[in-house]
Amino acid sequence: MSLIKFNKNRFPWFNDRASNWLDTDDFFADDFFVRDRNLPAMNLKENEDAFEIELAVPGFSKNDIEVTMEDDVLHICAKNSNEEIEEDNGYKRREFSYNEFDRKLQLPTSINQNEDVKAKYNNGILTVKLLKTEEVKEQPKKIIEIN
Repeated sequence: MSLIKFNKNRFPWFNDRASNWLDTDDFFADDFFVRDRNLPAMNLKENEDAFEIELAVPGFSKNDIEVTMEDDVLHICAKNSNEEIEEDNGYKRREFSYNEFDRKLQLPTSINQNEDVKAKYNNGILTVKLLKTEEVKEQPKKIIEIN
């Protein structure tokens, strides 16, 4: 089953009072569906040795990005600003933009925080590699019998 937003324009007899009563305009305004547009898209990969986090952060340089880890929380934030002033024949044009994001991730206990965390920035993708603890790496797969 998929959720499809109700289109009241298909039903001209469906007036605004009924729409307000059913609250169809704010159907997707629930906290479950809200996505903060200031947060970059993120991928998380897990392999035997480590977790890899990839964030899409185009428009930032690696000097704009700060990655820290404290108290089982990985904190990734970035901030940049750009200001452009151009004068031509008595006209003055000034454009500016400000971009920033702040993302915090709770780390599992299987992360080895004593090892160096490796971060790499290439073509707008920030990759952070978090190594697992040795105890987690060496645990064999356990088959559980169903009774």
